[in-house]
Amino acid sequence: MAKTTNTPIATSKPSKLAKKPVVQEAAPATSEVAKSEEVVEANAVIAVAPRPRAEGIDEKAEITIEKKLIALYSLQQVDSQVDKIRIIRGELPLEVQDLEDEIAGLETRVDNHIQETVSIEKSITEKKTAVKDAYALIKKYEDQQMNVRNNREYDSLTKEIEYQNLEIQLSEKRAKEFQISLDLKKEEIERYQKLLQDRKNDLEIKRNELDDIIAETEKEESDLIKNSEDNKQFIEDRLLTAYSRIRKNARNGLAVVQIERDACGGCFNKIPPQHQLDIRMHKKIIVCEYCGRILVDDGIVNAMH
Repeated sequence: MAKTTNTPIATSKPSKLAKKPVVQEAAPATSEVAKSEEVVEANAVIAVAPRPRAEGIDEKAEITIEKKLIALYSLQQVDSQVDKIRIIRGELPLEVQDLEDEIAGLETRVDNHIQETVSIEKSITEKKTAVKDAYALIKKYEDQQMNVRNNREYDSLTKEIEYQNLEIQLSEKRAKEFQISLDLKKEEIERYQKLLQDRKNDLEIKRNELDDIIAETEKEESDLIKNSEDNKQFIEDRLLTAYSRIRKNARNGLAVVQIERDACGGCFNKIPPQHQLDIRMHKKIIVCEYCGRILVDDGIVNAMH
């Protein structure tokens, strides 16, 4: 009888203990599933959230990093060609401006020399007039010496005649010096006028070259700019901003460079092998740790051809 009464008591207690853990574990499991479903739904919403895209690109098509790198390298090549055209065109206007400034300076110098020659000729005329006046005074004093009343008047007139002779010598000397200076000025004027004519001829040639280059490169430049705009459609605004900033800071205008001999094509610093491997994987955009330029490998370069 003691066994029969103890058996139901032993079986009833474990049954109650077995039910409690089932209820306690079921509740958190249900909450975890609910939370995981909410996270999945939230991620799904984020994943399918539309992002702004440039015109002409199918919004359903995802642009890979490789395509972005190809577009960036193509954009760099086009912009480099535009830079070359503008450099060639930019040098000629500077040369034209320099020639115009030089011509203006030569014309001013010639005008100044001409004014100086006029002043020198006036001085020569004045000295020649002074000589004539001195001769007239000498003749006058000599005539007066014939009518003097005493030696004192005679000596005074003699001194005046001597003074006028000195004035004649001095005036003639000054006149000769002015004449030599005048001849030198005239020679300089002739030299500057010849140089001025040569510079005017050079200016005409440079202007014609500039007009020809503008006529030849205007269509090519417009086509390159259009090609550049087409490549920009495949690049997001953030990358375009970084690309423009790097080009502005780079001395040669290169923002995207190729790896050459295990080194950066912009600053020529060695690139670690791990970085080279990452660049070849085309999984992310990698920049040079020294100069900040965007790096591409041979695969991106060959994909353009």
